[in-house]
Amino acid sequence: MIVLGIESSCDETGVALVDASGSQVPVLLAQALYSQIDMHQAYGGVVPELASRDHIRRVLPLTQEVMTQAQCSLAQVDVVAYTRGPGLAGALLVGAGVACSLAAALGRPVMGVHHLEGHLLSPFLSADPPEFAFVALLVSGGHTQLMRVDRVGSYELLGETIDDAAGEAFDKSAKLLGLPYPGGPALARLAQHGDGQAFKLPRPLLHSGDLDFSFSGLKTAVLTQAKKLGEAMGDQARADLAASTQAAIVEVLVKKSLKALEQTGLQRLVVAGGVGANTLLREQLNAACKKKGVRVYYPELHLCTDNGAMIALAAGMRIQAGLAPLRRDYTFDVKPRWSLAEMAI
Repeated sequence: MIVLGIESSCDETGVALVDASGSQVPVLLAQALYSQIDMHQAYGGVVPELASRDHIRRVLPLTQEVMTQAQCSLAQVDVVAYTRGPGLAGALLVGAGVACSLAAALGRPVMGVHHLEGHLLSPFLSADPPEFAFVALLVSGGHTQLMRVDRVGSYELLGETIDDAAGEAFDKSAKLLGLPYPGGPALARLAQHGDGQAFKLPRPLLHSGDLDFSFSGLKTAVLTQAKKLGEAMGDQARADLAASTQAAIVEVLVKKSLKALEQTGLQRLVVAGGVGANTLLREQLNAACKKKGVRVYYPELHLCTDNGAMIALAAGMRIQAGLAPLRRDYTFDVKPRWSLAEMAI
């Protein structure tokens, strides 16, 4: 069962091919990815119209590159999968349109995949994949969620952000510090040269008693501190503020994750999404979970950002689980706002 996956939800065009034959975890055969970071840097953030147009330019050459890498022909593809949502509407439509057109031309079924389910399952492509059941910390773009995952399609929402997500807190704080797009990685790099205890920043909802998140108050505190420092803010103060911001975000993510593990009684934690690549988050989660006897699993670093491999994987695992909503009518829509809870069975 060869599955071709296409990802185009935001500012990365990803295409991948997996083999989902049998009952084992699908095997990644080839993947290709194009990032639009350089194009969007001039605007300080993603411009949706430019993103959509660039997906149009990239998706077919990337598809050909993947087929060449895998030494596979399009005629050998059994299913074409694409990101249906959530994401930017125009960008999603590009991937959906190409996938459905290609599937129609090949006479193959097509499947719309939930972007967050792709992130959630991406650690299964790592050298040390998890086993079900586990708690998942999803920290991707505008999403910060804790989920209980018992099997493919069995997802229980434990907590989520009620305003800004962790990724947004990184990006918006970076912008306040005058750092370039993409802000999250830039802030993390600057934080390496700073003192995470230099500024006393809030940890919103840290002691709320639930598993929800809130990072808008932290962003406001960073803005207030940056205004206090004003033009006199030197390089060291900027690094200290970056480090203090990162420390606040990471502390909340770690403690809420531990609380979710305690509440569920599970002994495995999966971390997925772009923020999951953050070095401090990994270090502190690893240390805290080791004390509790909990195993932590991450995607490979190159699979933390949006990519086609996670879309092909999610489609393949759904097919193996008998949950695949395969279609042959080739009409399509996209869901820019789409809760992962809707995918639960």
